[in-house]
Amino acid sequence: MKFNHTMVRVRDLDAALDFYVHKLGLVEVKRMENEKGRYTLVFLCAPNDIEALGDRAPQIELTYNWDIEDYGSARNFGHLGLEVDDIYAVCERLVKGGVTLSRPPRDGRMAFVRSPDLISIELMQKGAPLPPAEPWATMPNSGAW
Repeated sequence: MKFNHTMVRVRDLDAALDFYVHKLGLVEVKRMENEKGRYTLVFLCAPNDIEALGDRAPQIELTYNWDIEDYGSARNFGHLGLEVDDIYAVCERLVKGGVTLSRPPRDGRMAFVRSPDLISIELMQKGAPLPPAEPWATMPNSGAW
């Protein structure tokens, strides 16, 4: 058995791709449109996973249903966990892109953000935590994660 993918329903495909690809840094690896079923699937991978695992890399499947549906707050999902090389650099890039840090990386180890569809995403520092640094060390939580 191997992990294949996690599916996340999205309300606005463009907003979701802007977040996951342009701000978070994932890579689109496949897209499928189904006119009869009225949906689009977009598969994303972390760049390091693609390098190491190729087509065996775990994926996030964004499912965009063309007909409007209310998915609620998405808190029942839990969260996606992504390991990053430099949590401070990733958080700085996200903040500059207009993303709110729900839980800043005060400890140099972990942060949380939410996608446009309210999916919680945990960012974890690869290896040992980074030394505490400002502005992160004293930044308060914002909202829920």
